[in-house]
Amino acid sequence: MAKKDAQKRYFIITFGCQMNEHDSEAIAGILESEGYIRAEDKEDADLLIVNTCAVRRKAELKVLALIGRLRPLKEKKPEMLIAVCGCMAQQKEVAEYLGKRFQHLVDLIFGTFAIPRLPELLQEARDKKGTVIDIVEVDEGREGILVKREDDLKAWVTITYGCNNFCSYCIVPYVRGREKSRNPKDILREVKQLGKEGFKEVTLLGQNVNSYGKDLEMEITFAALLRELNKVEGIKRIRYMTSHPRDFTDELIEVIRDGEKICEHFHLPLQAGSNRILEKMNRGYSRERYLELVSKIREQIPDSAITTDLIVGFPGETEEDFADTIDMVERIRFDSAFTFVYSKRSGTPAAEMEDQVPEEEKKRRIAVLIDLQNRITRELNENLVGSVQEVLVEGVKGEDPDTYTGRTRTNKIVNFKADDSFALAKGELCLVKIEAEQTWNLNGKYLKTI
Repeated sequence: MAKKDAQKRYFIITFGCQMNEHDSEAIAGILESEGYIRAEDKEDADLLIVNTCAVRRKAELKVLALIGRLRPLKEKKPEMLIAVCGCMAQQKEVAEYLGKRFQHLVDLIFGTFAIPRLPELLQEARDKKGTVIDIVEVDEGREGILVKREDDLKAWVTITYGCNNFCSYCIVPYVRGREKSRNPKDILREVKQLGKEGFKEVTLLGQNVNSYGKDLEMEITFAALLRELNKVEGIKRIRYMTSHPRDFTDELIEVIRDGEKICEHFHLPLQAGSNRILEKMNRGYSRERYLELVSKIREQIPDSAITTDLIVGFPGETEEDFADTIDMVERIRFDSAFTFVYSKRSGTPAAEMEDQVPEEEKKRRIAVLIDLQNRITRELNENLVGSVQEVLVEGVKGEDPDTYTGRTRTNKIVNFKADDSFALAKGELCLVKIEAEQTWNLNGKYLKTI
């Protein structure tokens, strides 16, 4: 184990998804156990870590631009260590490229499997001239790492690492490895501890939470895990992401319906509305299967919210294929959608496919899709005006001490007024009457604490 560095300061810059954010929390926990303290900004840091994303080319370009801008800081503080980690760094050719392009700037490059080895890697980076690179796919596990949470109200809890789906456009299985479920006892222990520490909401993380337990010797499903976590004292809400439509079972719908703490928010990435494109994407379901799943959810849980991910411009996507996606959006009426233009990822099957869609056509299609979804989101929010919603208070909004912000069980942001004669505490559950809507949030008035 590396010698502790008393009062050395670290700063982490994170790109990408919730999994990356939680990785940064694990990195922060390791560093603080080694004696580091968090710096207020990167200029004050002795160690600067850039945690990267490789899902889209745009994210990679942002990382490259950021690293380039760090050169004056490194010249000013040559003793500062600069490290690059995460999904982008896990790719061998990218790690080698970073090491050559930024050989006098970046001291350490490490992949997604190397986080537990960080103390040793930092010592090696101090002792060695040149860039240290560790992208070996040796999964040492992370049980026992003290996570430094960014929030004191809501916490990420990883239940699976890696992915077995191999969607033809996705780099994740190549940079995070094959799927590995955590032991349910370890997950339950972590969530119970979060409840004791005062956390009110947990979000279970995995590339496909629905397949949790398939690789374990014991018989356990994601639905069974949720059922157990619903009993944990102190925790008021349970969320999860991301779920794959292919593995969403009837049992899981029933557990969510009956679990008082499990939120009625279903994030179900559709990706495309055309069966032909879904097959090329290797998604493992048809539009008919997806519609059937949505119908079951809404029959069992009428007040649920369904959100999604959508990709336009996948190789070979015709105007007819795109029309199928628009048709699905109009039929299902998602509460919101993350919309993306297809981005080539080197090493994935889709990158080698013929009939790549021209960029101008991608831009046109994404604009049509966004306009449609924004209209639907606004209309659905309009339907909530006059309703009473349960809101978890996340704090005061802005500088107005009488205006609070929080989220409904269906993950909609609510800004609401409360009587100035008392203050609401962060983490309280209260009832709010919705008085007005906007595209991205609701406005309301506090009724009572529950």
